[in-house]
Amino acid sequence: MGNNFNPNLINSTNGEQEIASWYYPLIGPYDSLDPAVLEYHVLLMKLAGIDGVIVDWYGQDNYYDYGINNQRTLALFNYTRKAGLKFSLCYEDATIQAEINGGSMNGVNITAGNAIAHAQQTMLYVQTNFFIDPSFLRLSNAPVFLNFGPQYFHNSSDWASIFSVLNATNQPAFFTEDNRLSPVGMGAFDWPPMGLSGGGTNTLTPAQLQSYLVSFDQKAGGWPAFVSSAFPRFHDFYAQAGAGSSYGYLDDANGSTFTNTLSRALTNHSAIVQIVTWNDFGEGTIVEPTQDYGYRDLGAVQNLRRQYLDPSFSYHTNDLTMAFRFYNLRKQYGNSPA
Repeated sequence: MGNNFNPNLINSTNGEQEIASWYYPLIGPYDSLDPAVLEYHVLLMKLAGIDGVIVDWYGQDNYYDYGINNQRTLALFNYTRKAGLKFSLCYEDATIQAEINGGSMNGVNITAGNAIAHAQQTMLYVQTNFFIDPSFLRLSNAPVFLNFGPQYFHNSSDWASIFSVLNATNQPAFFTEDNRLSPVGMGAFDWPPMGLSGGGTNTLTPAQLQSYLVSFDQKAGGWPAFVSSAFPRFHDFYAQAGAGSSYGYLDDANGSTFTNTLSRALTNHSAIVQIVTWNDFGEGTIVEPTQDYGYRDLGAVQNLRRQYLDPSFSYHTNDLTMAFRFYNLRKQYGNSPA
């Protein structure tokens, strides 16, 4: 993110590689195509009591880094399948405007006139590569498909056209951010409401957060289904990385931001609980183990799963270290067949 940070450079004070984040992964900076990393992530999720993954997905076009991200998504899907985890996508339709603005590149040429046709092709790709897999997450037998927005296709009728190319069995359970896009959408998901903070160095207060969550739940009560999000904090690195201004700050509050939002999500009748996020280091919302918080957040997931969903869930925080041991052994003995 930005060009100001180079992971090949080591900070002489703490011995850490340079990364564009306030937080540092327990295993250090990594490549999300690395098989040892993918195994580590899915094992941690399994041991933490997480049922599946929702990937923030930019489409399959070979444009900017969208194609690279898609390759990593497909690689992760292989590992979630192996671990018996579910899989879903949150599509960024903001990519459409970016591709229109950017002009023709690598054989991709989107205009406002062919944007819906292009999105239809994207959905056919999703159907072939994701929806038809037995491990893809379904709700009322429909594949669960989220959209971070909408940011380009704002009308329900646009999405109805986009989904019209899919088989009848693959018409998605569609969720947009904050508000249901009726009638095509089943409901919506909530997200850290950083817009309410005013951005920059401003802090989102507990009262602002509470009021947002209450009003989302009230709206959601009238929809066929909704997705509730839980999040530990928000502390982005955009300004420092030269990638725009900050969206503001939400305090970790010694873990209570996470336990409060997760407890609420597990008890408010949402169809799906989404943890925001596994590893968005740029926005600081990670629950993946870090040097800063260790396994604390995943321990909270285990405890609340036991409390609200599954009293017999047997894994505890100490079990999470097993994935870390495996990772280190893979790295140490990676070239040894034994």
